[in-house]
Amino acid sequence: MVRRPIPRLLLCVGLTLAGASACASGLQVAPVSLTLQPAQHADGLWLSNTGTDLLHAQVRVYRWTQADGADQLTPSQELVISPPMLGVKPGERQLVRVIRVGAPPSGNDAPEAAYRLAIDELPLPKAGKKGLQFVLHYSVPVFIEPEGAAQVKPTLHWTLQREGNHAVVVVSNSGTGHAQLSDVEYINRAGSRTAIADGLLGYVLPGATMRWTLKQPVSNFAGTGTLEATINGAKATQTLSLADRAR
Repeated sequence: MVRRPIPRLLLCVGLTLAGASACASGLQVAPVSLTLQPAQHADGLWLSNTGTDLLHAQVRVYRWTQADGADQLTPSQELVISPPMLGVKPGERQLVRVIRVGAPPSGNDAPEAAYRLAIDELPLPKAGKKGLQFVLHYSVPVFIEPEGAAQVKPTLHWTLQREGNHAVVVVSNSGTGHAQLSDVEYINRAGSRTAIADGLLGYVLPGATMRWTLKQPVSNFAGTGTLEATINGAKATQTLSLADRAR
């Protein structure tokens, strides 16, 4: 799940501005992702208000694809949200239902369908409150598994490329399910470790290729080494050799 603060020129100062007088946002979302089985028509998310003020939020649906190494989000009506707009009192929570419209993907080689729910806290003006307000945005992945598939899983191909003064990790997914990549480290032949991502690196959807340019010096990845990563919650390793990108 992606969670980021969005500044607005209204109301109070919250969240990241420590020490300032503030009314902090209290929007919390659980769970952080959803997967609907082929026979499952709906699931739900809980939106909680841990703040001290009435909270208003909006939920929108986007079809999620990946092209040219980037996420593509397109407004979609293939999932219905109930309710799409809501208010939550302090200390309470509201169930938001996510309902699939139409049939799931089908076929032995059919990939899962991927969506993202954009959940936005809506700022409300209050008399006497001035300053910069931080409201929250969540992006929650939703996956619809295909009907008739023997097993839904990613099949990944990793490469480590040199592009000028940078190293780039390229991951292609020829499987039928997504891959969530996190806690990625590179270990060279001498056993020295280079942390690439503490936490989430990103997702690779079925049929897509994603690229991540690394901030660490390219010399850290010289020669042949081992990449360690957590893929969909399970530890995995991959032997890689740094190569110049083919032109």
